[in-house]
Amino acid sequence: MLGVHFAITDEQERALLAGDEDAVAELLEDLEENWEDDHLKVDTDKAWEAVHRCLGDGTLDYEGYPLSHAVLGGRHLHQEFYVVHVSAAEVRDVAEALRPLDKGRLRQRYDTLPPDDHAGPRGDQDFEYTWTNFADVRAFYQRAAKAGRAVIFTAT
Repeated sequence: MLGVHFAITDEQERALLAGDEDAVAELLEDLEENWEDDHLKVDTDKAWEAVHRCLGDGTLDYEGYPLSHAVLGGRHLHQEFYVVHVSAAEVRDVAEALRPLDKGRLRQRYDTLPPDDHAGPRGDQDFEYTWTNFADVRAFYQRAAKAGRAVIFTAT
């Protein structure tokens, strides 16, 4: 599954939160096809899973607010695939929590991931891939918080 974060407008947020799963899927498709502001979007490819695991307890659980909300924490809006909503207030908390995490601290977290739980190869090359995507997510949350936007994470 490929991961994408969108910093959505208030209007988009209201529509997503008011809809049923079919409406959410339609709105998500519209976001993916018509998104114009790459400054308020970030693709994490397949690295979203390792990034999330590094920010939590090494699993796909989403306990441990606010770091857990960087990827999978938040309000889940669909049963068949990930569409996870993080409110604008939560985005500010996530942005602040991500700010101090540097490459060394992320590497420590990465190195403690349970080997059987992390999907994909382990090692220096995979860590660099994870770090690059984490740095993009961290910068994205700073921009989203500054813009006062809510965030939707999707993985399909």
